[in-house]
Amino acid sequence: MARQERAIRTHRAVLEAAATVFAEDGYAAAKVSEILKAAGVTKGALYFHFDSKEALARGVLDVQTALALPPRDLKLQELVDVVMVVAHRLPYDPMLRAGARLSQDPKGRKQYGSAWPAWIEVLEGRIVEAQARGEALAHVEPRETAELVLTSFNGAQIFSQLEHALGDFEHRIAVFFQHIMPSVAVPAVLGRLDMSEDRGARVYAQMEIDAAAEEAVG
Repeated sequence: MARQERAIRTHRAVLEAAATVFAEDGYAAAKVSEILKAAGVTKGALYFHFDSKEALARGVLDVQTALALPPRDLKLQELVDVVMVVAHRLPYDPMLRAGARLSQDPKGRKQYGSAWPAWIEVLEGRIVEAQARGEALAHVEPRETAELVLTSFNGAQIFSQLEHALGDFEHRIAVFFQHIMPSVAVPAVLGRLDMSEDRGARVYAQMEIDAAAEEAVG
C-alpha cells in the first residue's frame, strides 16, 4: 500500500511539473531535464510513469476534465459552472494552462492530441441531459452548441490573454453566457441561471471547502 501511494504521488508530481514547464515553454521548447528538476524525481522514476515527452503531454491532457463539480438542480447551471470554474482557475492553474497551450499548438497536437474532444463531450453531455429534462429549447443541437461554447471560450481566452493578461477573462465568459443562453434555455430556466462573472470563484471556493471536509473525515 505504501509503495502504491508513493507511486501515485510520484505520478502526480511528474504531471504537475510537466504541466508547469509546458505552460511556460510550450511543447517544442520544453525539456525533460527541466521537468525532472521541477518534479524532484530521478530520470528512472519519470520514465517508469511516462516513457517520452509525448507521453507526458498526453498525460497532462488526459486529466483536463477531471473536475469534481457539485451537482445542481439544473443541468444548464452545471454547464455554466464547468466553464466558469475553468475560466476562474486558468490564470493560476498550470495544469489547465498547459492543457490550453498544448491543445492550441498546431504542430504538437498532431503528436499527442488535444483536450478539446474531451471538453466537447463533457459540455455536450450536460446539454443532452438538459434537453431531456426540458431545460433546453427543442431546436438546440447539443453537439453544435458544445462546440460553440468551446470555440468561444478559446477565442475569449486568446484575446483576454493578449490584451489584458487574462485579467478580464471571467467577465468575458460571463458576457458570452449572458448572450448565448437566451437561445439555449427555456425562459423559466433562463431566469434561474447564475451567470455572473464571480460564479466560477464561488463554486471553486465551495469545492475547496467540500474537499477539505472529505479529507478531514477520511
